[in-house]
Amino acid sequence: MRDFVITADSNCDLLPEYIKEKNIGIIPHYYDINGVTYGDEINLTPKEFYDKMRAGLMPTTMASNPAVIRETFKKYVDQGLDVLHISFSSTLSGGHSNVATGGIEICEENPGSKIIVLDSLNASLGEGLVIMKAVQLKEEGKGIDEIAEWIETNKLKFCVQFTVDDLFHLQRGGRVSKMTAIVGSMINVKPILVVNKEGALVPAGTVRGRKKSLSTIVSNMERQLGKYKDEDNTICVVHGDAAEDAEYVVQLIKERLNTDNILVNTISPSIGAHSGPGAIGICYFGEGRDI
Repeated sequence: MRDFVITADSNCDLLPEYIKEKNIGIIPHYYDINGVTYGDEINLTPKEFYDKMRAGLMPTTMASNPAVIRETFKKYVDQGLDVLHISFSSTLSGGHSNVATGGIEICEENPGSKIIVLDSLNASLGEGLVIMKAVQLKEEGKGIDEIAEWIETNKLKFCVQFTVDDLFHLQRGGRVSKMTAIVGSMINVKPILVVNKEGALVPAGTVRGRKKSLSTIVSNMERQLGKYKDEDNTICVVHGDAAEDAEYVVQLIKERLNTDNILVNTISPSIGAHSGPGAIGICYFGEGRDI
């Protein structure tokens, strides 16, 4: 059995030290601000990025570059490695299609090589948790096909919920109407959004007030955890440069579940461009994505 490497895209929001330790190959997604493209050699810190959005600049996003995809896959194939790639939701980006096409091309040019591209149907650390599980299974000695089968069978158990602080970022991205954004902001309505079974980010209700929205996503998580509630699975909290609110959610999770197995990171710019500063999300392994 050939050895293999696990690869992903930058939208997985895994911590840099974890990516380095586990030797995960990352294919970047890109974003543009004022005509400057970021995501590869040039990058902004999370604070720089979100401060630009607070100042009124509106980033645009781009999927992964086919040339970079080919270069990445060829590098591993030339080393005699197969590739298991776990991608950002195909419903949210064209990146999955680009990667799948690149994998097919490299395999056609290199008979005997194997590149498996899996659609996580997920985003941010929801995708990241799928990758972490793949790494765990690899370290347990599972082969590439066995891991791919496990992910395909269980990927809809990886759940993501978000709430945002500013409805106008959702309105610009077409998630809510302009009138909804105006009225909702006036009466302090905060949306609850989930990644559904099709891998799309969709509304799942509204509440009044920021603290209420944060406690609601934790309550929803408790319900979705179901039989996994007492297991020590990693729970992730992601935020759009809102560390204080993220810590509030961490404390709520600790109180409700009596766990310290919580991972916190910022939301990558190519996702944050749509969710905006102040977005808060939680990602976890539960019974399913129905709330």
